Amino acid sequence: MKRKICRFAIIKLYRKDIKKNIDDVIKSIEEKFNYPLFVKPANLGSSVGISKAHDNKELIEALMEACKYDRKIVIEEYVPCREIEVGVIGNDEPMASAVGEIIASKEFYDYEAKYLDGGKSEIRIPADITESQKNRIRNMAINAYKALDCCGFSRVDFFINKETGEILINEINTIPGFTRYSMFPLLWKEAGIEYSKLIDMLIEYGFERYNDRG
Repeated sequence: MKRKICRFAIIKLYRKDIKKNIDDVIKSIEEKFNYPLFVKPANLGSSVGISKAHDNKELIEALMEACKYDRKIVIEEYVPCREIEVGVIGNDEPMASAVGEIIASKEFYDYEAKYLDGGKSEIRIPADITESQKNRIRNMAINAYKALDCCGFSRVDFFINKETGEILINEINTIPGFTRYSMFPLLWKEAGIEYSKLIDMLIEYGFERYNDRG
């Protein structure tokens, strides 16, 4: 019997190993994860190259798709979750924005759901969660930002497990979308910082970090 994974689990693979012996790679993944699972290029945005695999055949296809975009591939445990996002700005003393939620129009928030579904996916700002959850998410976002020594701005993405309520960090996006309709500026607008002011602040943070080089 496959082991039950109680927390959000990931493993990383490399394209050269997948190409060398995909059968061994598949066996290793299936020993660690139950289906469904996610396969992602490690260094890309907008959900390009990401697949949700429900079985062995789809896993092989997902690995081949991800290998088109990156040399490093991430395999993630599936979590039945709500997708939560928060913006962080600053250098040594960062601050977090309002908290928002993505309601995807598809099985997960893939490229099509983000850009090609005719507005069926929904952004909810603020997210419909408790103040306690919002405060914890903001604190976790700031701690993650500091731990990675980020500067300027980032968007930190979270999962809230629908079954357990556990809050999990999914990823840190160090160059988030920045149109007037993107999640990052909308989160800060809800927090009281308009688009033009946000740009001014980020320029100031850039000069601050440049002058701190020593």
